[in-house]
Amino acid sequence: MGQLSPASLAYIGDAVYELYVRSVYLLPPRRLSDYHSQVVAQVRAEQQAAHLQTLEPYLTETEQEIVRQGRNAATGRPRRLSPKLYQQATSLETLIGYLYLQDPQRLTQLLEYLEL
Repeated sequence: MGQLSPASLAYIGDAVYELYVRSVYLLPPRRLSDYHSQVVAQVRAEQQAAHLQTLEPYLTETEQEIVRQGRNAATGRPRRLSPKLYQQATSLETLIGYLYLQDPQRLTQLLEYLEL
């Protein structure tokens, strides 16, 4: 993981994940408000937690460790979320941030498992 903390990896992972989701929904062309609704539905913590569960069978031991570190680094949370749900969403963001920086091809491979 180098010099970046799990929280830092989650920060970059959040941005990478949202950009990925936005790019998926660009075609076919729609109104911007429709894009926004679809993207928001996918980047919500609840959906991120579900996506993590989808990916877990495909994760290597190293990736599982990154997920664990992301879960343990999740502090605070929005009131509407349970701590477990927030930890899972943060874990996914941490994994995405890590792979974006360390192994973009692997990130692409894992994201293809998600049905967006």
